[in-house]
Amino acid sequence: MNSDKNTDISKNTNTDNRTNDNMNEQLRTRRKFLGGLGTLGAITAAASAAAVSKVAMAALPEPVLQTTPDTMPPLIPTTGRPYNPVVTLNGWTLPWRMNNGVKEFHLVAEPVVREMAPGFTAHLWGYNGQSPGPTIEVVEGDKVRIFVTNKLPEHTSVHWHGQRLPNGMDGVTGLTQQGIPAGKTFVYEFVARRPGTFMYHPHADEMTQMAMGMMGTWITHPKAKHPHIDEVDRDFVFLLNSYDIDPGAYTPKIMTMLDFNIWSWNSRIFPGIAPLVVRKNDRVRIRVGNLSMTNHPIHIHGHEFQVTGTDGGPVPRQARWPEVTTDVAVGQMRQIEFIADEEGDWAFHCHKSHHTMNAMGHSAPTMIGVDHEGVAKKISELIPDYMVMGDRGMADMGQMEMPLPDNTAPMMTGEGPFGGVEMGGMFSVLKVRKEQKRGDYQDHGWYQHPEGTVAREWQGKVAEPTRSTSSGTRSMHMEHKNQPAVEVQVRKPAGKMQHD
Repeated sequence: MNSDKNTDISKNTNTDNRTNDNMNEQLRTRRKFLGGLGTLGAITAAASAAAVSKVAMAALPEPVLQTTPDTMPPLIPTTGRPYNPVVTLNGWTLPWRMNNGVKEFHLVAEPVVREMAPGFTAHLWGYNGQSPGPTIEVVEGDKVRIFVTNKLPEHTSVHWHGQRLPNGMDGVTGLTQQGIPAGKTFVYEFVARRPGTFMYHPHADEMTQMAMGMMGTWITHPKAKHPHIDEVDRDFVFLLNSYDIDPGAYTPKIMTMLDFNIWSWNSRIFPGIAPLVVRKNDRVRIRVGNLSMTNHPIHIHGHEFQVTGTDGGPVPRQARWPEVTTDVAVGQMRQIEFIADEEGDWAFHCHKSHHTMNAMGHSAPTMIGVDHEGVAKKISELIPDYMVMGDRGMADMGQMEMPLPDNTAPMMTGEGPFGGVEMGGMFSVLKVRKEQKRGDYQDHGWYQHPEGTVAREWQGKVAEPTRSTSSGTRSMHMEHKNQPAVEVQVRKPAGKMQHD
Protein backbone atom coordinates (compact mmCIF):
# COMPACT_ATOMS: atom_id res chain seq x y z
CA MET A 1 0.00 0.00 0.00
CA ASN A 2 1.72 3.23 -1.14
CA SER A 3 0.88 6.69 -2.32
CA ASP A 4 0.71 5.75 -5.99
CA LYS A 5 -0.77 2.33 -5.36
CA ASN A 6 -3.51 3.01 -2.87
CA THR A 7 -6.18 0.39 -2.49
CA ASP A 8 -8.35 1.54 -5.37
CA ILE A 9 -12.00 0.68 -5.21
CA SER A 10 -13.13 3.61 -7.32
CA LYS A 11 -14.01 1.46 -10.30
CA ASN A 12 -16.17 -0.68 -8.05
CA THR A 13 -17.54 1.63 -5.38
CA ASN A 14 -18.33 5.02 -6.93
CA THR A 15 -22.09 4.74 -6.93
CA ASP A 16 -23.03 8.17 -8.29
CA ASN A 17 -23.64 6.81 -11.79
CA ARG A 18 -24.10 3.12 -11.07
CA THR A 19 -27.25 1.00 -11.05
CA ASN A 20 -28.15 -2.64 -10.70
CA ASP A 21 -27.63 -3.07 -14.46
CA ASN A 22 -24.00 -2.01 -14.04
CA MET A 23 -23.46 -4.51 -11.26
CA ASN A 24 -25.10 -7.33 -13.15
CA GLU A 25 -22.62 -6.84 -16.02
CA GLN A 26 -19.94 -8.04 -13.60
CA LEU A 27 -21.88 -11.12 -12.51
CA ARG A 28 -21.60 -14.21 -14.69
CA THR A 29 -24.54 -16.59 -14.82
CA ARG A 30 -24.20 -20.33 -14.49
CA ARG A 31 -26.64 -21.32 -17.24
CA LYS A 32 -24.62 -24.38 -18.24
CA PHE A 33 -25.04 -25.87 -14.78
CA LEU A 34 -28.81 -25.70 -15.09
CA GLY A 35 -28.62 -27.00 -18.65
CA GLY A 36 -31.30 -24.60 -19.77
CA LEU A 37 -33.99 -26.32 -17.73
CA GLY A 38 -36.81 -23.97 -16.94
CA THR A 39 -38.76 -25.40 -14.05
CA LEU A 40 -38.13 -27.09 -10.76
CA GLY A 41 -40.24 -30.00 -11.95
CA ALA A 42 -37.82 -30.47 -14.84
CA ILE A 43 -34.88 -30.81 -12.48
CA THR A 44 -35.31 -34.32 -11.20
CA ALA A 45 -32.51 -33.85 -8.67
CA ALA A 46 -34.28 -31.01 -6.91
CA ALA A 47 -35.55 -31.54 -3.37
CA SER A 48 -36.68 -29.32 -0.52
CA ALA A 49 -35.75 -28.65 3.09
CA ALA A 50 -39.46 -28.66 3.91
CA ALA A 51 -42.67 -29.33 1.99
CA VAL A 52 -43.43 -26.11 0.10
CA SER A 53 -45.99 -27.02 -2.50
CA LYS A 54 -46.01 -23.66 -4.27
CA VAL A 55 -42.33 -23.98 -5.07
CA ALA A 56 -42.81 -27.16 -7.09
CA MET A 57 -44.09 -25.20 -10.09
CA ALA A 58 -41.77 -22.21 -9.75
CA ALA A 59 -38.90 -21.57 -12.16
CA LEU A 60 -35.48 -21.70 -10.56
CA PRO A 61 -33.80 -18.26 -10.56
CA GLU A 62 -30.50 -18.25 -12.41
CA PRO A 63 -27.56 -18.16 -9.99
CA VAL A 64 -25.12 -15.28 -10.39
CA LEU A 65 -21.39 -15.54 -9.83
CA GLN A 66 -18.85 -13.01 -8.60
CA THR A 67 -15.12 -13.69 -8.69
CA THR A 68 -13.46 -10.28 -8.24
CA PRO A 69 -12.37 -9.48 -4.67
CA ASP A 70 -13.22 -5.78 -5.07
CA THR A 71 -15.83 -4.02 -2.95
CA MET A 72 -18.97 -3.80 -5.04
CA PRO A 73 -21.30 -0.78 -4.91
CA PRO A 74 -24.43 -1.07 -2.75
CA LEU A 75 -27.21 -2.90 -4.61
CA ILE A 76 -30.08 -0.42 -4.82
CA PRO A 77 -33.39 -2.34 -4.68
CA THR A 78 -35.48 -2.02 -7.83
CA THR A 79 -38.17 -4.48 -6.75
CA GLY A 80 -39.76 -5.18 -3.39
CA ARG A 81 -39.85 -2.72 -0.53
CA PRO A 82 -37.21 0.05 -0.49
CA TYR A 83 -34.31 0.18 1.99
CA ASN A 84 -30.85 1.72 2.35
CA PRO A 85 -28.43 -1.02 1.22
CA VAL A 86 -25.15 -2.00 2.86
CA VAL A 87 -21.63 -2.08 1.42
CA THR A 88 -19.93 -5.45 1.91
CA LEU A 89 -16.18 -5.00 2.40
CA ASN A 90 -14.44 -6.81 -0.47
CA GLY A 91 -17.77 -8.41 -1.29
CA TRP A 92 -21.19 -7.94 -2.86
CA THR A 93 -24.94 -8.35 -2.40
CA LEU A 94 -26.81 -11.24 -4.02
CA PRO A 95 -29.43 -10.14 -6.58
CA TRP A 96 -32.93 -11.57 -6.28
CA ARG A 97 -36.16 -11.79 -8.21
CA MET A 98 -39.74 -11.25 -7.09
CA ASN A 99 -42.10 -14.18 -7.73
CA ASN A 100 -45.73 -13.60 -6.71
CA GLY A 101 -44.71 -11.52 -3.71
CA VAL A 102 -41.84 -13.83 -2.66
CA LYS A 103 -38.22 -12.65 -2.78
CA GLU A 104 -36.20 -15.48 -4.38
CA PHE A 105 -32.44 -16.04 -4.15
CA HIS A 106 -30.17 -18.78 -5.49
CA LEU A 107 -27.04 -19.84 -3.57
CA VAL A 108 -24.54 -22.27 -5.10
CA ALA A 109 -22.22 -24.03 -2.62
CA GLU A 110 -19.01 -24.79 -4.52
CA PRO A 111 -15.19 -24.78 -4.50
CA VAL A 112 -13.85 -21.27 -5.13
CA VAL A 113 -10.53 -19.50 -5.65
CA ARG A 114 -10.14 -16.42 -3.43
CA GLU A 115 -7.41 -13.82 -3.76
CA MET A 116 -6.70 -12.98 -0.12
CA ALA A 117 -4.10 -10.32 -0.99
CA PRO A 118 -2.10 -9.48 -4.11
CA GLY A 119 0.20 -12.45 -4.71
CA PHE A 120 -1.65 -14.77 -2.32
CA THR A 121 -4.55 -16.95 -3.43
CA ALA A 122 -6.42 -19.64 -1.48
CA HIS A 123 -8.44 -22.61 -2.67
CA LEU A 124 -11.57 -22.46 -0.52
CA TRP A 125 -15.21 -23.49 -0.46
CA GLY A 126 -17.85 -20.80 -0.66
CA TYR A 127 -20.98 -19.64 -2.42
CA ASN A 128 -21.52 -18.19 -5.90
CA GLY A 129 -17.83 -17.88 -6.72
CA GLN A 130 -16.55 -16.36 -3.50
CA SER A 131 -15.75 -16.91 0.15
CA PRO A 132 -17.51 -15.55 2.06
CA GLY A 133 -20.64 -15.87 0.00
CA PRO A 134 -22.69 -12.86 -1.09
CA THR A 135 -24.59 -10.75 1.43
CA ILE A 136 -28.36 -11.35 1.39
CA GLU A 137 -30.49 -8.24 2.02
CA VAL A 138 -34.22 -8.34 2.76
CA VAL A 139 -36.81 -6.26 4.58
CA GLU A 140 -38.59 -7.19 7.81
CA GLY A 141 -41.74 -9.09 6.87
CA ASP A 142 -40.45 -10.24 3.46
CA LYS A 143 -41.40 -13.74 2.36
CA VAL A 144 -38.09 -15.27 1.33
CA ARG A 145 -37.28 -18.33 -0.76
CA ILE A 146 -33.65 -19.46 -1.08
CA PHE A 147 -32.63 -22.20 -3.50
CA VAL A 148 -29.38 -23.90 -2.49
CA THR A 149 -27.54 -25.95 -5.11
CA ASN A 150 -24.72 -28.17 -3.87
CA LYS A 151 -21.63 -28.34 -6.12
CA LEU A 152 -19.38 -29.60 -3.31
CA PRO A 153 -17.97 -33.14 -3.21
CA GLU A 154 -20.01 -33.91 -0.07
CA HIS A 155 -23.45 -33.12 1.39
CA THR A 156 -24.11 -29.73 2.96
CA SER A 157 -26.85 -27.55 4.46
CA VAL A 158 -27.41 -23.88 5.29
CA HIS A 159 -28.13 -22.70 8.82
CA TRP A 160 -29.60 -19.19 9.05
CA HIS A 161 -27.70 -18.07 12.15
CA GLY A 162 -29.86 -15.95 14.48
CA GLN A 163 -33.08 -16.11 12.47
CA ARG A 164 -36.58 -16.81 13.80
CA LEU A 165 -38.06 -19.38 11.43
CA PRO A 166 -39.87 -22.74 11.28
CA ASN A 167 -37.79 -25.48 12.89
CA GLY A 168 -37.62 -27.46 9.64
CA MET A 169 -35.91 -24.52 7.92
CA ASP A 170 -33.10 -24.17 10.50
CA GLY A 171 -30.61 -26.11 8.40
CA VAL A 172 -29.16 -28.62 10.90
CA THR A 173 -28.33 -31.81 9.02
CA GLY A 174 -29.82 -34.90 10.62
CA LEU A 175 -31.84 -32.92 13.16
CA THR A 176 -34.11 -30.64 11.13
CA GLN A 177 -33.47 -31.85 7.57
CA GLN A 178 -31.57 -34.30 5.43
CA GLY A 179 -28.23 -33.11 4.14
CA ILE A 180 -28.24 -31.66 0.63
CA PRO A 181 -26.47 -34.33 -1.45
CA ALA A 182 -23.83 -33.34 -3.98
CA GLY A 183 -25.48 -32.25 -7.22
CA LYS A 184 -28.89 -31.63 -5.64
CA THR A 185 -30.91 -28.47 -5.01
CA PHE A 186 -32.91 -27.83 -1.83
CA VAL A 187 -35.16 -24.87 -1.07
CA TYR A 188 -35.66 -22.93 2.17
CA GLU A 189 -38.68 -20.70 2.67
CA PHE A 190 -39.59 -18.47 5.62
CA VAL A 191 -40.54 -14.93 6.63
CA ALA A 192 -37.83 -12.48 7.74
CA ARG A 193 -39.40 -11.77 11.10
CA ARG A 194 -37.10 -9.30 12.84
CA PRO A 195 -34.60 -6.65 11.71
CA GLY A 196 -30.91 -7.11 12.35
CA THR A 197 -27.60 -8.53 11.14
CA PHE A 198 -27.33 -12.30 10.85
CA MET A 199 -25.05 -14.89 9.29
CA TYR A 200 -25.41 -18.08 7.29
CA HIS A 201 -23.15 -21.13 7.26
CA PRO A 202 -23.34 -24.94 6.96
CA HIS A 203 -24.52 -27.14 9.81
CA ALA A 204 -23.08 -30.21 8.05
CA ASP A 205 -19.47 -31.34 8.54
CA GLU A 206 -18.90 -27.92 10.10
CA MET A 207 -15.26 -28.52 10.95
CA THR A 208 -14.43 -29.00 7.28
CA GLN A 209 -16.85 -26.67 5.58
CA MET A 210 -16.45 -23.62 7.80
CA ALA A 211 -12.67 -24.10 7.95
CA MET A 212 -12.77 -23.99 4.15
CA GLY A 213 -14.58 -20.63 4.17
CA MET A 214 -18.30 -21.40 3.86
CA MET A 215 -20.16 -18.48 5.42
CA GLY A 216 -22.01 -15.30 4.54
CA THR A 217 -23.95 -12.36 5.94
CA TRP A 218 -27.70 -11.74 6.05
CA ILE A 219 -29.20 -8.26 6.61
CA THR A 220 -32.86 -7.74 7.48
CA HIS A 221 -33.71 -4.05 7.21
CA PRO A 222 -36.56 -2.59 9.32
CA LYS A 223 -39.86 -2.19 7.49
CA ALA A 224 -40.59 1.15 9.15
CA LYS A 225 -38.95 3.69 11.41
CA HIS A 226 -37.65 1.84 14.48
CA PRO A 227 -37.16 3.48 17.91
CA HIS A 228 -33.70 1.87 18.32
CA ILE A 229 -32.48 1.88 14.69
CA ASP A 230 -31.18 5.17 13.26
CA GLU A 231 -30.75 6.02 9.62
CA VAL A 232 -27.07 6.18 8.63
CA ASP A 233 -25.09 7.64 5.76
CA ARG A 234 -22.68 4.70 5.34
CA ASP A 235 -23.41 1.10 6.28
CA PHE A 236 -20.54 -1.43 6.05
CA VAL A 237 -20.52 -5.16 6.82
CA PHE A 238 -17.88 -7.91 6.94
CA LEU A 239 -17.12 -11.26 8.61
CA LEU A 240 -14.12 -12.26 10.71
CA ASN A 241 -12.60 -15.59 9.67
CA SER A 242 -9.31 -17.45 10.01
CA TYR A 243 -7.31 -20.07 8.16
CA ASP A 244 -4.23 -22.23 8.57
CA ILE A 245 -2.41 -22.19 5.22
CA ASP A 246 1.24 -23.14 5.08
CA PRO A 247 3.57 -20.76 3.18
CA GLY A 248 3.52 -21.80 -0.46
CA ALA A 249 0.31 -23.81 -0.06
CA TYR A 250 -3.19 -23.01 -1.31
CA THR A 251 -5.60 -25.13 0.75
CA PRO A 252 -6.38 -24.59 4.47
CA LYS A 253 -5.59 -27.30 7.00
CA ILE A 254 -9.03 -28.15 8.35
CA MET A 255 -7.86 -29.98 11.50
CA THR A 256 -6.41 -26.84 13.10
CA MET A 257 -8.24 -25.83 16.27
CA LEU A 258 -6.39 -22.76 17.58
CA ASP A 259 -3.01 -22.24 15.90
CA PHE A 260 -4.18 -20.33 12.80
CA ASN A 261 -1.73 -18.24 10.80
CA ILE A 262 -4.09 -16.25 8.57
CA TRP A 263 -6.54 -13.81 10.20
CA SER A 264 -8.88 -12.21 7.71
CA TRP A 265 -11.83 -9.93 7.11
CA ASN A 266 -14.12 -11.44 4.49
CA SER A 267 -11.27 -13.79 3.51
CA ARG A 268 -8.96 -10.84 2.75
CA ILE A 269 -5.81 -9.81 4.61
CA PHE A 270 -4.00 -6.48 4.76
CA PRO A 271 -2.97 -4.90 2.45
CA GLY A 272 -5.72 -6.57 0.44
CA ILE A 273 -8.57 -5.28 2.65
CA ALA A 274 -10.32 -2.27 1.14
CA PRO A 275 -10.46 0.98 3.14
CA LEU A 276 -13.72 2.26 4.60
CA VAL A 277 -14.15 5.60 2.84
CA VAL A 278 -16.61 8.07 4.41
CA ARG A 279 -17.51 11.74 4.31
CA LYS A 280 -16.79 13.98 7.28
CA ASN A 281 -19.75 14.13 9.68
CA ASP A 282 -21.36 11.04 8.13
CA ARG A 283 -23.16 8.75 10.56
CA VAL A 284 -21.38 5.44 9.97
CA ARG A 285 -22.54 1.93 10.85
CA ILE A 286 -20.17 -1.06 10.76
CA ARG A 287 -21.58 -4.58 11.21
CA VAL A 288 -19.01 -7.22 12.20
CA GLY A 289 -19.78 -10.95 12.47
CA ASN A 290 -17.32 -13.49 13.89
CA LEU A 291 -17.19 -17.01 12.46
CA SER A 292 -13.54 -17.63 13.34
CA MET A 293 -12.37 -19.83 16.24
CA THR A 294 -11.52 -17.07 18.74
CA ASN A 295 -12.66 -13.66 19.92
CA HIS A 296 -11.52 -10.39 18.35
CA PRO A 297 -11.33 -6.98 20.11
CA ILE A 298 -12.17 -4.64 17.22
CA HIS A 299 -10.59 -1.21 17.72
CA ILE A 300 -10.99 2.06 15.83
CA HIS A 301 -8.67 5.08 16.03
CA GLY A 302 -9.71 8.71 16.29
CA HIS A 303 -13.39 8.16 17.15
CA GLU A 304 -15.69 6.79 19.83
CA PHE A 305 -18.58 4.52 18.91
CA GLN A 306 -21.56 2.83 20.51
CA VAL A 307 -22.62 -0.79 20.08
CA THR A 308 -26.11 -0.36 18.64
CA GLY A 309 -26.93 -3.94 17.74
CA THR A 310 -26.14 -7.60 18.43
CA ASP A 311 -27.34 -10.95 17.06
CA GLY A 312 -30.37 -10.50 19.31
CA GLY A 313 -31.40 -7.24 17.66
CA PRO A 314 -31.00 -3.49 18.28
CA VAL A 315 -29.61 -2.39 21.65
CA PRO A 316 -31.98 -0.02 23.54
CA ARG A 317 -30.55 3.49 23.71
CA GLN A 318 -30.37 3.52 27.50
CA ALA A 319 -28.12 0.42 27.41
CA ARG A 320 -25.39 1.96 25.23
CA TRP A 321 -22.11 3.62 26.22
CA PRO A 322 -19.12 5.10 24.34
CA GLU A 323 -16.28 2.76 23.41
CA VAL A 324 -13.21 2.61 21.18
CA THR A 325 -12.89 -1.21 21.30
CA THR A 326 -15.53 -3.92 21.38
CA ASP A 327 -14.92 -7.64 21.69
CA VAL A 328 -16.68 -9.86 19.19
CA ALA A 329 -16.86 -13.44 20.48
CA VAL A 330 -17.16 -16.58 18.36
CA GLY A 331 -20.55 -16.79 16.69
CA GLN A 332 -21.46 -13.22 17.62
CA MET A 333 -22.27 -10.08 15.67
CA ARG A 334 -21.64 -6.54 16.86
CA GLN A 335 -23.00 -3.45 15.15
CA ILE A 336 -21.20 -0.18 15.95
CA GLU A 337 -22.13 3.39 15.02
CA PHE A 338 -20.33 6.73 15.24
CA ILE A 339 -20.13 10.20 13.72
CA ALA A 340 -17.03 10.46 11.51
CA ASP A 341 -16.11 13.98 12.61
CA GLU A 342 -12.30 13.72 12.55
CA GLU A 343 -10.60 13.91 9.16
CA GLY A 344 -7.68 11.62 8.48
CA ASP A 345 -6.55 8.09 7.73
CA TRP A 346 -7.49 6.19 10.90
CA ALA A 347 -6.34 2.64 11.66
CA PHE A 348 -9.13 0.09 12.16
CA HIS A 349 -8.07 -3.37 13.31
CA CYS A 350 -8.24 -6.32 15.67
CA HIS A 351 -6.27 -5.45 18.81
CA LYS A 352 -4.69 -8.89 19.18
CA SER A 353 -1.24 -8.12 17.81
CA HIS A 354 -0.72 -11.54 16.21
CA HIS A 355 -3.97 -11.05 14.29
CA THR A 356 -2.46 -8.10 12.40
CA MET A 357 0.30 -10.24 10.86
CA ASN A 358 0.31 -12.56 7.87
CA ALA A 359 1.52 -16.18 7.71
CA MET A 360 2.39 -15.91 11.39
CA GLY A 361 4.46 -18.89 12.51
CA HIS A 362 4.66 -19.45 16.26
CA SER A 363 7.84 -21.54 16.41
CA ALA A 364 10.36 -18.82 15.53
CA PRO A 365 12.73 -18.20 18.46
CA THR A 366 13.04 -14.74 20.01
CA MET A 367 16.40 -13.32 18.88
CA ILE A 368 16.22 -9.81 20.35
CA GLY A 369 19.73 -8.75 21.39
CA VAL A 370 21.43 -11.62 19.54
CA ASP A 371 23.69 -10.78 16.57
CA HIS A 372 22.97 -13.70 14.31
CA GLU A 373 23.32 -12.05 10.91
CA GLY A 374 26.34 -14.12 9.85
CA VAL A 375 24.89 -17.40 11.07
CA ALA A 376 21.51 -16.71 9.48
CA LYS A 377 23.17 -15.97 6.15
CA LYS A 378 25.07 -19.26 6.23
CA ILE A 379 21.97 -21.23 7.17
CA SER A 380 19.92 -19.59 4.39
CA GLU A 381 22.53 -20.78 1.88
CA LEU A 382 21.75 -24.34 2.94
CA ILE A 383 18.03 -23.84 3.61
CA PRO A 384 16.63 -21.22 1.20
CA ASP A 385 13.33 -20.85 3.09
CA TYR A 386 15.02 -20.33 6.48
CA MET A 387 13.66 -17.28 8.28
CA VAL A 388 14.17 -16.13 11.85
CA MET A 389 13.11 -13.13 13.91
CA GLY A 390 15.30 -10.03 13.64
CA ASP A 391 17.75 -9.17 16.42
CA ARG A 392 15.97 -5.87 17.08
CA GLY A 393 12.40 -7.09 16.76
CA MET A 394 9.90 -8.10 14.10
CA ALA A 395 10.17 -4.81 12.18
CA ASP A 396 13.47 -6.08 10.74
CA MET A 397 11.48 -8.73 8.90
CA GLY A 398 9.28 -6.11 7.28
CA GLN A 399 12.40 -4.39 5.93
CA MET A 400 14.11 -7.56 4.66
CA GLU A 401 13.82 -8.28 0.98
CA MET A 402 14.17 -12.02 1.40
CA PRO A 403 12.60 -14.36 -1.15
CA LEU A 404 9.29 -15.87 -0.10
CA PRO A 405 7.74 -19.15 -1.25
CA ASP A 406 5.29 -18.78 -4.10
CA ASN A 407 1.76 -17.84 -3.03
CA THR A 408 2.84 -16.40 0.33
CA ALA A 409 1.95 -12.98 1.79
CA PRO A 410 4.72 -11.11 3.64
CA MET A 411 4.35 -11.36 7.41
CA MET A 412 4.48 -7.57 7.88
CA THR A 413 3.78 -5.33 4.94
CA GLY A 414 1.97 -2.26 3.59
CA GLU A 415 3.53 0.99 2.45
CA GLY A 416 2.02 4.24 3.75
CA PRO A 417 2.85 7.90 3.04
CA PHE A 418 5.56 7.86 5.74
CA GLY A 419 7.04 4.40 5.15
CA GLY A 420 6.25 0.84 6.10
CA VAL A 421 2.98 0.26 7.96
CA GLU A 422 4.29 -3.12 9.23
CA MET A 423 0.87 -4.71 9.47
CA GLY A 424 -1.06 -7.63 8.01
CA GLY A 425 -4.13 -9.73 8.73
CA MET A 426 -7.09 -7.91 10.30
CA PHE A 427 -6.13 -4.32 9.51
CA SER A 428 -7.71 -1.63 7.38
CA VAL A 429 -8.05 2.16 7.26
CA LEU A 430 -11.04 4.41 7.95
CA LYS A 431 -10.64 7.34 5.53
CA VAL A 432 -12.59 10.43 6.58
CA ARG A 433 -12.67 13.25 4.02
CA LYS A 434 -14.45 16.60 4.08
CA GLU A 435 -14.62 16.76 0.28
CA GLN A 436 -16.04 13.24 -0.19
CA LYS A 437 -19.32 13.28 -2.10
CA ARG A 438 -22.46 11.55 -0.86
CA GLY A 439 -22.59 8.02 -2.23
CA ASP A 440 -18.94 8.15 -3.34
CA TYR A 441 -16.82 5.31 -1.94
CA GLN A 442 -13.75 6.08 -4.06
CA ASP A 443 -10.37 6.26 -2.34
CA HIS A 444 -8.87 9.61 -3.36
CA GLY A 445 -5.45 9.02 -1.81
CA TRP A 446 -3.67 9.77 1.43
CA TYR A 447 -4.82 12.43 3.83
CA GLN A 448 -3.06 15.77 3.43
CA HIS A 449 -2.15 16.79 6.99
CA PRO A 450 -2.34 20.51 7.86
CA GLU A 451 1.08 22.02 8.47
CA GLY A 452 2.45 21.40 11.96
CA THR A 453 0.11 18.49 12.77
CA VAL A 454 2.47 15.55 12.10
CA ALA A 455 4.83 14.11 14.73
CA ARG A 456 8.42 15.01 13.82
CA GLU A 457 11.98 14.78 15.10
CA TRP A 458 12.78 17.30 17.84
CA GLN A 459 15.73 19.52 16.93
CA GLY A 460 16.18 21.29 20.27
CA LYS A 461 17.92 20.26 23.47
CA VAL A 462 16.38 17.29 25.26
CA ALA A 463 16.19 17.39 29.06
CA GLU A 464 17.29 14.38 31.05
CA PRO A 465 14.22 12.16 31.49
CA THR A 466 12.99 11.07 34.90
CA ARG A 467 13.29 7.32 35.43
CA SER A 468 11.93 5.05 38.11
CA THR A 469 14.55 3.21 40.15
CA SER A 470 12.20 1.45 42.53
CA SER A 471 11.18 -2.14 41.98
CA GLY A 472 8.14 -1.64 44.16
CA THR A 473 7.25 -2.96 47.59
CA ARG A 474 6.05 -6.38 48.59
CA SER A 475 2.47 -7.01 49.54
CA MET A 476 3.62 -9.26 52.42
CA HIS A 477 6.75 -10.86 53.85
CA MET A 478 7.87 -14.31 52.78
CA GLU A 479 7.18 -16.97 55.38
CA HIS A 480 10.30 -19.04 54.56
CA LYS A 481 12.78 -16.29 53.76
CA ASN A 482 15.86 -18.40 54.70
CA GLN A 483 14.91 -21.34 52.49
CA PRO A 484 17.56 -22.01 49.80
CA ALA A 485 16.63 -21.36 46.17
CA VAL A 486 15.58 -24.39 44.14
CA GLU A 487 16.07 -24.66 40.38
CA VAL A 488 13.48 -26.75 38.59
CA GLN A 489 14.14 -28.16 35.13
CA VAL A 490 11.30 -29.41 32.96
CA ARG A 491 11.98 -31.76 30.09
CA LYS A 492 9.47 -32.31 27.33
CA PRO A 493 8.64 -36.04 26.94
CA ALA A 494 9.78 -37.63 23.71
CA GLY A 495 8.02 -40.37 21.79
CA LYS A 496 4.48 -41.61 22.22
CA MET A 497 2.84 -41.40 25.61
CA GLN A 498 0.62 -44.27 26.66
CA HIS A 499 -1.84 -44.49 29.49
CA ASP A 500 -2.59 -47.82 31.12
